[in-house]
Amino acid sequence: MDSKQLAIALARALDAKKALDVRVLHVEDLTTVTDYFVIAAGTSTTHVGALADEAEFQLDRQGVKVLRTEGHDGKRWVLLDYGSVIVHVFTQEAHDFYDLEHLWADAAPVPASEWQAPPEA
Repeated sequence: MDSKQLAIALARALDAKKALDVRVLHVEDLTTVTDYFVIAAGTSTTHVGALADEAEFQLDRQGVKVLRTEGHDGKRWVLLDYGSVIVHVFTQEAHDFYDLEHLWADAAPVPASEWQAPPEA
């Protein structure tokens, strides 16, 4: 699975668990740290934890292991590091405070149409 496919799979897992404000940013040309950021918010610390757990679970089922996790203790901001993709899951307050989309405004966004499931009829 290449880095874009990984980012899309992670965004889909978060979206399926009702994450808010899911964004996929292509940052490969802006940093040597990673290729993509997947950013999402949850409605509470419980939801943030559940979102991070679900993303990790869904990718593990596909044979992709997370390299590192941070923030599971407080669950205001959980980070999942997959090497070529870093997932940031925030509470809404932390999302608004850190505003990664603004910080990485030069990143190319991956359109939601590439990762969102089509609406059910």
